[in-house]
Amino acid sequence: MTENNLLYEGKAKNIYKTDKENELLMVYKDQATAFNGKKKEVLPGKGVLNCRISTLVFDYLIKNGVKTHLIENLSDHEQLVQKSEVFPLEVVLRNIGSGSFVRKFHLEDGLKLREPIIEFYYKSDALDDPFINESQIHALRIADKEEIARIKQMTLEINQLLIPFFAQSDFDLVDFKLEFGKVNNEIILVDEFSPDNCRLWDKTSHHSMDKDVFRKHEGDLVKTYHSVLERLTTR
Repeated sequence: MTENNLLYEGKAKNIYKTDKENELLMVYKDQATAFNGKKKEVLPGKGVLNCRISTLVFDYLIKNGVKTHLIENLSDHEQLVQKSEVFPLEVVLRNIGSGSFVRKFHLEDGLKLREPIIEFYYKSDALDDPFINESQIHALRIADKEEIARIKQMTLEINQLLIPFFAQSDFDLVDFKLEFGKVNNEIILVDEFSPDNCRLWDKTSHHSMDKDVFRKHEGDLVKTYHSVLERLTTR
């Protein structure tokens, strides 16, 4: 795939045009970033692990009726995906308080929430992905009220599917970030689902099994992701 076909260069993935107008090539990179790209490092093997973990999760969601952009894997770090009109939103769901949420409200890390919390962030590196509320999303024509409601419904449904999926491998699904797009007026799940965009804690030790090990210098990220993949595939 030539650089002439490059449509978008992201922190963890590149997106390329293909010879089909409605299909794109998504290539996972070995780059790890934190704090909106302020911390950056190349970690050989990371891209393959993210691709394999995300494939496991997406296959499970597809099997359970969730519409996604995934068409097929072309290699251990390349996926063919459906082209969609992506909402410039990051949708965060929290089951357990951690990260920026506990810092913002001065809460205890690991607080079990009464019910899942959904937050929206406007996807913009230049603006540092600011928090955005539903009224702002609607007023700025990012999504209409029906689309916002559907995105929230899908996020809650995905959460209900993934809590037991990860629990079977002795993980607590603390929180995660999703992205959505539209194809023929239907909202679908896009991007990826890996330890890059979720928090997973070991149920017994409560140790982080996600990108927090890179953010906080708590361990080897590639070894951690390999352990996550191994546990998901040998349960």
